[in-house]
Amino acid sequence: MITFIVSILLLIAGYFTYGKFVERVFVTDRKRQTPAFSMRDNIDYVPMNTTRNSLIQLLNIAGVGPIFGPILGALYGPVAFVWIVVGCIFAGAVHDYLTGMISIRNHGAHLPQLAGKFLGKAMKHVVNGFAILLLLLVGTVFVTSPAALLANMTSLSLTLIIVAIFIYYLIATLLPIDKVIGRIYPYFGALLLFSAAGIGIGLIITGAPIPELSFQNMHPDAAPIFPLLFLTISCGALSGFHATQTPIISRTTQNETNGRKIFYGMMITEGIIAMIWAAAAMSLFYGDQSLSDVLAAGGPAAVVSEVSTTMLGAVGGTLAVLGVIVLPITSGDTAFRSARMIIADYIKIDQKPIMKRVMVALPLFVVSYALTHMDFTLLWRYFSWANQTTAVIALWVGTMYLVLSRKPHWITSIPATFMTMATFTYLAYAPIGFGLPLQLSYVVAALGTLLCIALFMKRVRRLSRATFAVDEPAVPSQFVDSGEAITAK
Repeated sequence: MITFIVSILLLIAGYFTYGKFVERVFVTDRKRQTPAFSMRDNIDYVPMNTTRNSLIQLLNIAGVGPIFGPILGALYGPVAFVWIVVGCIFAGAVHDYLTGMISIRNHGAHLPQLAGKFLGKAMKHVVNGFAILLLLLVGTVFVTSPAALLANMTSLSLTLIIVAIFIYYLIATLLPIDKVIGRIYPYFGALLLFSAAGIGIGLIITGAPIPELSFQNMHPDAAPIFPLLFLTISCGALSGFHATQTPIISRTTQNETNGRKIFYGMMITEGIIAMIWAAAAMSLFYGDQSLSDVLAAGGPAAVVSEVSTTMLGAVGGTLAVLGVIVLPITSGDTAFRSARMIIADYIKIDQKPIMKRVMVALPLFVVSYALTHMDFTLLWRYFSWANQTTAVIALWVGTMYLVLSRKPHWITSIPATFMTMATFTYLAYAPIGFGLPLQLSYVVAALGTLLCIALFMKRVRRLSRATFAVDEPAVPSQFVDSGEAITAK
């Protein structure tokens, strides 16, 4: 278990070292008033304390991605550990932190608005479409996966469970963030932590056979590590879905100095969850049923049930599965909430009247319900591509912010370039894309990446010649809440 334990320790160390470095690069301003106060509306802009924000952020970003993704990625062997550790510390957590902090500096703006500001007006429309597509896919995946797990545990109808989850999502999407999400997430969080900790401790106590570090491709179908591993394991390493979620919390953050714990720290926590489930899945390499057999029989949900029952027994295993069920539900609700906010910002619909919130949200649920009839494996492939494409865009937004701020941009430009190459390769190679031979896909991806860099540099030169403010000026507080408001700089 040396590789597994060292990987966990490296993730924790990454928060205190590289996370601190990234925070210093950004330069937080303790005295600057955040949108939670200056734009407070008691619907989406609501000041909440750091503990609550951190827990909501974790549950927002940690859907089935850091469980199902690493389980599928475990087929490649221990090389998956390397991507989780390196990706989480140097790409995913940086992505989440900068997306959240840049949003705070721009009145809680969502990714389409930030892309329009930093990458051009055309990108605002492109990213808006991508974000809505991604959130619909996320919301749908995070309905079907927990519903399947609940159906396996109970005698309830799958359709009935799906309808019940949709009803909860509708309520959570429409009501103020502190009325439902802010109140029930602490209980969900306790269940999540029990689930992850229980499986992690169970692996160690039972001496589960986890393979040590190797760069060998152990995938039974010899699927290429690059690019497939880097899109299979997204949540837990790097996920564009997070760029759609962090602005929800950027609108409730009380002080910029809380950002590292909320955004960088919760991504590290998700990385630890991903490590635990990847290790648990790899331990099945040595069982009576191989990991590939279990996946073929029942998909990632079957692996979750098998591992949970084996490690924790019937009662503990049931609680662990419930913790896994909580993850997608607490990401699906905020996925639809984020989609509502993005659409409302895009077409400028005031979200204070509840009927206007219903008008924006209801069509999303209708489309999502129709998507629940798609094959999960195919849905996950589309989700993976849309997810990492969104991450690439968010990383280039962060790079532009740092370049124009004259700060070290390599912390985002290096992972942005790498993931641009990986995403283009996947689009060229995968059956859902163009289905080209792998070597030709590399060539096409390299040309596409160079074109993106050239367009980026052109945009840099244009903005460098103009008077361009990377941060929007803090607006006077509209709402003072006895002793909570921070004097604007």
